[in-house]
Amino acid sequence: MATLVESPSYEEDLLGLQFAVSEPAAIQERPVSHALEDPYSKYNDLLMDIDEVPVAEPLIYMNDTAPEEVEAVHRAEEAQHPYEDSESESEEDKTVKELGPSERKREYKQKFDKWARQHAKIITDQEIRLRKPTANDENLSIREILHKGQTRIITDPREYQLELFERAKQQNIIAVLDTGVSKHPLAVDSVALVFQQYEVLNSNLDQQIICLTGDMNTDSWVKEKWQGLLKQYMIIVCTAEILNQCLRHSFIGIDQINLIIFDEAHHAKKNHPYARIIKDYYISEADLSKRPRVFGMTASPVDVRSDFAQAARDLENLLHCQIATTADLTLLKASVSRPNEVVANYSRLLYPFETALYRELQTRYGNMDVLSKFFEYAREATSQLGEWCADHVWTFAMAEQAALRFERKIEKAFLKARDTKPIEMLDEEQKRLREVQELVMRWKFTEPLDNNLSSKVLLLRDYLALIFERQTSTRCIVFVDIRHTARVLYDLFSRIGSPHLRAGMLIGARKGDPGELKTSVREQLLTLNKFKNGVLNCLFATSVAEEGLDIPECNQVIRFDLYHTLIQYIQSRGRARHTDSKYIHMTEEGNRGHYQAVADVQQGEAVMRQFCQSLPADRLLQGNDSNLEATLGKEKAFRTFVVPESGAKLTYASSLPILALFVSCLPEATSGPNYIVTAEHGQYICEVILPEDSPVHSAIGRPSSKKAIAKRSAAFEACLLLRQGGHLDQHLLSTLHKHLPAMRNAHLALNLNKSSSYDMRIKPRIWEDSRGLLPETLYMTIFKLENPHCLGRASQPMALLTRTRLPDFPSVLLYLQADKSSNLIFDSLQGSLIVSEDTLSKLNAFTLRIYKDIFNKKFESNIAAMSYWFAPVVNQFRHIDGQRSSNDLLDWQAINYVYHNEAWQWNIHCRHDELENRYLVDKWDGSRRFWSYKVLPHLRPQDPVPQDATAHRYMDSILDYSISLFPKARKKAVWRQDQPVIYAHRVLHRLNWLDKLTEKELTVNHTAYVCPEPLLFSALSTPVVAMAYLIPSAISRVESYLIALETCDMLGLTIQPGLALEAITKDSDNTEEHRQEQIHLQRGMGKNYERLEFIGDCFLKMATSISLFCLGPKNNEFEYHVRRMCLICNKNLLEVAKGKKLYEYIRSVGFSRRNWYPQGIKLLEGKGVNKVESQVYDHRLGDKTIADVSEALIGAALLSHRPNMDMAVKAVTALVSSSDHEVAQWADYYKLYEKPAYQLAQPSAIHTDLALQIEKKTGYRFQYPRLLQSAFVHPSHPNYGGIPCYQRLEFLGDSLLDMVCVNFIFNRHPDRDPQWLTEHKMAMVSNKFLGALAIELGFHKHLRYNGSAVENGNTRYANELREVKEEHNGARDYWTATRQPPKCLADIIESYLGAVFVDSEFNFGEIERFFNDHIRWFFEDMSIYDTFANNHPVTHLHNHLTLGLGCSNYKLMASAVPNAAGTSINHQIAALMVHGQVVASGMAASSKNAKVKASEEALKVLKPLAPYEFRERWGCNCEGGDYVELEDVGTAI
Repeated sequence: MATLVESPSYEEDLLGLQFAVSEPAAIQERPVSHALEDPYSKYNDLLMDIDEVPVAEPLIYMNDTAPEEVEAVHRAEEAQHPYEDSESESEEDKTVKELGPSERKREYKQKFDKWARQHAKIITDQEIRLRKPTANDENLSIREILHKGQTRIITDPREYQLELFERAKQQNIIAVLDTGVSKHPLAVDSVALVFQQYEVLNSNLDQQIICLTGDMNTDSWVKEKWQGLLKQYMIIVCTAEILNQCLRHSFIGIDQINLIIFDEAHHAKKNHPYARIIKDYYISEADLSKRPRVFGMTASPVDVRSDFAQAARDLENLLHCQIATTADLTLLKASVSRPNEVVANYSRLLYPFETALYRELQTRYGNMDVLSKFFEYAREATSQLGEWCADHVWTFAMAEQAALRFERKIEKAFLKARDTKPIEMLDEEQKRLREVQELVMRWKFTEPLDNNLSSKVLLLRDYLALIFERQTSTRCIVFVDIRHTARVLYDLFSRIGSPHLRAGMLIGARKGDPGELKTSVREQLLTLNKFKNGVLNCLFATSVAEEGLDIPECNQVIRFDLYHTLIQYIQSRGRARHTDSKYIHMTEEGNRGHYQAVADVQQGEAVMRQFCQSLPADRLLQGNDSNLEATLGKEKAFRTFVVPESGAKLTYASSLPILALFVSCLPEATSGPNYIVTAEHGQYICEVILPEDSPVHSAIGRPSSKKAIAKRSAAFEACLLLRQGGHLDQHLLSTLHKHLPAMRNAHLALNLNKSSSYDMRIKPRIWEDSRGLLPETLYMTIFKLENPHCLGRASQPMALLTRTRLPDFPSVLLYLQADKSSNLIFDSLQGSLIVSEDTLSKLNAFTLRIYKDIFNKKFESNIAAMSYWFAPVVNQFRHIDGQRSSNDLLDWQAINYVYHNEAWQWNIHCRHDELENRYLVDKWDGSRRFWSYKVLPHLRPQDPVPQDATAHRYMDSILDYSISLFPKARKKAVWRQDQPVIYAHRVLHRLNWLDKLTEKELTVNHTAYVCPEPLLFSALSTPVVAMAYLIPSAISRVESYLIALETCDMLGLTIQPGLALEAITKDSDNTEEHRQEQIHLQRGMGKNYERLEFIGDCFLKMATSISLFCLGPKNNEFEYHVRRMCLICNKNLLEVAKGKKLYEYIRSVGFSRRNWYPQGIKLLEGKGVNKVESQVYDHRLGDKTIADVSEALIGAALLSHRPNMDMAVKAVTALVSSSDHEVAQWADYYKLYEKPAYQLAQPSAIHTDLALQIEKKTGYRFQYPRLLQSAFVHPSHPNYGGIPCYQRLEFLGDSLLDMVCVNFIFNRHPDRDPQWLTEHKMAMVSNKFLGALAIELGFHKHLRYNGSAVENGNTRYANELREVKEEHNGARDYWTATRQPPKCLADIIESYLGAVFVDSEFNFGEIERFFNDHIRWFFEDMSIYDTFANNHPVTHLHNHLTLGLGCSNYKLMASAVPNAAGTSINHQIAALMVHGQVVASGMAASSKNAKVKASEEALKVLKPLAPYEFRERWGCNCEGGDYVELEDVGTAI
């Protein structure tokens, strides 16, 4: 049986029923996983008694809740499920290879989930334990702060505890014990108390325990979730409202609970959750055997001054319990240290009076309603505290943040007013408030002296001076009524206290007036820790320190303001637990009210004790159903409604939260129900108005005697109507929900290792489209070397003649010699060349001669089928002269010579100088070509081949060396024996000049000795041949450019050829793996798509963000993210690209010795003569490669026309192919945007003033100040006045900021790879930098929020940043030395940029101006941020496993820690699993960081292992890469 519990403030009183409690000195810490040991037999007996209870029912351990939590509007159901457990996936377990990928994934996930559940508790406790000794409290969570303290281990039960335990086993009881009996847990609010009580129970019980608080979104849980918890956990520690809510919706039944423990049971009255649980659910269970046992705890059963006995009976009746205390008071006295009580009298106080500051403020601003409480307090403070304190209160009331809260309160009241008032009235009121602030800031305050402090304060000063006269271990708590007093006294004694007094302040975390100091639960805990450790020794505290606080033993408790009730007295006195401690009642001389108050509490306590002790030991339980009749009499008139199908119960009390929850679930809801109460005939009637999109618009309640009941009646009627209409389900939950994006759970990632075979174009379509007819006009593209001398011999520019004009191509770098290179320049002439058939014949002959003589390819002569022709250009060519004809540029002499001569004919009569500088061709060996240099007269054909000649298969003589005929033909051939011998160099048959020479090519011997007769002397001149050898590289690159441009034509884009080709170039199998050894690298392909993909990805994110922002004015940030991911994810890009056959255009193969030759004409001789021509070539591409190329094309479109971004916008539209982005140019974005009403509404003075202040800081003037205001509205702030929070603008601004930063770093570092760019960009857009920038610009001062946590976090970070900046002397990277700032600071930078962009009518130049003015300076030297650019552990791990160890069967998985130690802490756990076994794990606040930790730990394990050791240890038999599933979304988001 599980056990649900209600959290006790006095856990030792409860634990005394279950544990043996030792004296404080005997307390010792032990590991939480240790089982309870046998020697404690009494405790084991207790456990046995509990275990005998049927096991299906839980124990609910509840603590008191803050009043505002009881009436709070429950949060709307949030979309928690869209983001599933995050996984980086690889190959599945080798033992199940027959399973498909999805089955493998499921099996791995099952194994991981099982492991995570088993290890979550251990890992959580271990991590916290490791952090505990060294961690700074400022960096710890609430639970970690509590855990860092000493955990109470209870080992020996006291007799009175055993006595009460025996009573509790028999019947329901309310245990009444003095506060000092045991240390109270921290009751700062319900959240902290739940955590602390969980810690105690978890340290002393071996049962499954969980603690629940509101911030765990329990109000969005469904029945299945709750039923699962009941099955899994024996004990549930939670706030009272959580159980009340759970019972209200019938997620669990009261009969499923075995025991309910109510802490601070005296709160069970009226509509407190304790009372509602009993009234609505406990009593309604008619079968008494199904009701849970109830155990209440309190120091005083009642808190009234009326008839004590009657009040006690009422409490007993309500809780259905019997009041019980120990039968022998001496047992308590032996264990409780009571303080010595002292009454300290101070002189009569002065009557309240007006100070000079008060009079000045009252005269001018006394009619301001928002300041009425401060005026009232300041006047009263002159009497109670003195003139200095009364004036000082205005300093924090009008502090900057407090004044902003006052302004918001004024604005809220104005906007909620039913009657319409001109906005000038709001402006005037806010203007007056700023005048108050300015007056207070200018006021000259005096120092605190005896004559401006009250006698009450002076007495406190004198007493504290005595206590802290010297260094002491004393701890003191001074109790006051309200926060203002605590703040004033804290400020005062921080000034006038002794050097040994270290003051602190402890106040509530509940919402207060705008001028009041706000704090958070976490800050309260930090204050208490400091008090415990002696950092602080005097706390000025409100009532928050009275009840349930686990405050360390202190010597002194001073009631500066007297208690108002008996329970206040008893509980505040319980703080003084140290031996010989003092409890001081401060009273005014002659004040009979004070004297009576002291007497009343002492007498009341005596009456209470006498009542408890007079109870008969065998008394039957007085609280029963019949006695409840009177207690519940008033509620009998209130209707109830029970849903028959589920048992969910609607009451007057529950109708308010049920209706509020329904309204919050409406798709367009921005505000809650509006209740309008009117008085008629002495009674109140309420009408509730629901938002416009509600299916029920209003409901009217029944007449009631009280306004509160009238409101409940109206809410009840509305709920009935909603249920009748089917808008509330069987659990009274809304059937209408905020629209969640349909694709929120879609699998949008791609498998990085998945590849497929696709067709690849090897020739541009332009050649094929232009063939078939004899052209009449040709267009000339001249290519020449920029540095022709680097070739090592004379060369002549060459013309490429085509049927259509080619675009201008970028130059191509050619590697000509070992250490010499030159750009090959392409020059496309504007003019055309008119050609006749004769001219075509000559050009055709020249072109075919190049193929035959140089490349040993004989093609048929078919002019109509030719794609292009080559022709030499005159040597005098320098540049294109507009006056010069294209025809004049061609070297017609060389062309005509080739046309009329097959070759230059040698004969024995030729002069020797005629043999020099010739291009010689071996007619029988296509690989042998020679440059001739000179005739060597001393050598004869019959001479042996000189030793320095390059090798040939025939080496008997020089003549033999010159002939490549086969043996039989050689025997028949007859050669002249008197022919000369030529010294020559064998031509290195190198076709790919796009790549550097290989080592082999560098060491080739070129020397040759040949005879002229067996060789062919080419009719081509050597300068022409020298340039013609570059034709394969030139044509290959030209065709790549043309294919790249055809890619652009297919997409309707205009992109520079060089960028277009770069965008579609994949030069290795793992191009995307930066800094890794490239696999199958294709050299000479030029730049690959990496850098363009980096900037294109960023523009894609920005473009789609802008479009979605415009198209979905009512969408929330989450829907934006989901819809954007659907657009930019690799899966969508892949599908669109495949639909357009983009894969055909991608260049994945480098220079090919075969594919550069022309198609369309028949090859007659030469290698490949029988090969069938094909326009396509098969190549394998990864899915992600195709998606990356899409992004690269966007980047190329952007860079081709910058700063104009129209073409990039067009590229996005073409490549995402979605109705969510259909714009064709940048200006279209603004046309899509429809200004919302809040932007166009008349701004108030506060909005205008905000715009002026921001303009001074940033230089931008807003046209729409209300739009600017939206950029500073935190999501926690209520939506008053229709101004939404900053999340939508933040979504937009985030993408704009990314783009402007990427632009800067991309252009400033043109040679850096994408990984370096990404790593260093992260510094520019990190929360850490943006948070610091927000502080630098003072943006944090304008943030509107709700709750003190935001303000305190911002203030703490701002102070730290200031100190760090001073320490670093303003260095550019000073901000890196701080802790992580609150995320809201980075958010408002992004939201501000979004607002600027919208206000400036989508002018990206304003974003660039902000960057240049406020961001660029920090990043002029990126080297100082190299620490942001460390190799990522996850990437390192993947590479080490796959490349280093050859393993493909592993998964790096992460998920939320299953109920991490029973808390609401959002921990994520990650683990590396290899072949189904966990290698290492890590835990962090996010899955990303958890994976980083797990990867770091895994590398420590795996790095030392040799591959064979790894295979042996983990059973790995992978062959290095069949199946690895690594998910990647492929965006820069």
